[in-house]
Amino acid sequence: MTRADRHRMMLAIFVAVMIAHWLEHIVQAYQVYAMGYERHHAMGLLGQFYPWLVHSEWMHFGYAVLTLLGLAILRSGFSGLARTWWNAAMVIQIWHLFEHTLLFVQAQGEFTLWGTKEPTSVLQLFWPRIELHLFYNSVVTVPIVIALIVSRQTRPRASYFATTAGQL
Repeated sequence: MTRADRHRMMLAIFVAVMIAHWLEHIVQAYQVYAMGYERHHAMGLLGQFYPWLVHSEWMHFGYAVLTLLGLAILRSGFSGLARTWWNAAMVIQIWHLFEHTLLFVQAQGEFTLWGTKEPTSVLQLFWPRIELHLFYNSVVTVPIVIALIVSRQTRPRASYFATTAGQL
């Protein structure tokens, strides 16, 4: 398997993790806004079957870690403007992971910061959690998508004749 093949395979896995993370937050928002759930009962997809994943913060902390690891591991496969966009996603994801780390530490340590009733991140002091994390996912995903588009547009392509000539 070539390096390019490995990169494509790992990128596909990374995109699948990103989609799963998005689905969790979209389902939470749907549960609150369309189904009328109270916010603390909006568990997303996996949380409906494994509520401890949400309450313990393991699920979203895990997604945040996997996203940052994926961004770091896949970074070498991008260059030029695509890498600039990829780096932007990494910087934003570092903050996103910091926020999830705050939530995770509070949930694991069974304490809260800033006198709140439940684990709370920094920006959650100003914006509701579900909306904030949809925002975080958006500002991480947009530069990733741009990096993928730019990378695809600037990738050298073998001509049709060069690829078929070897088959003759």
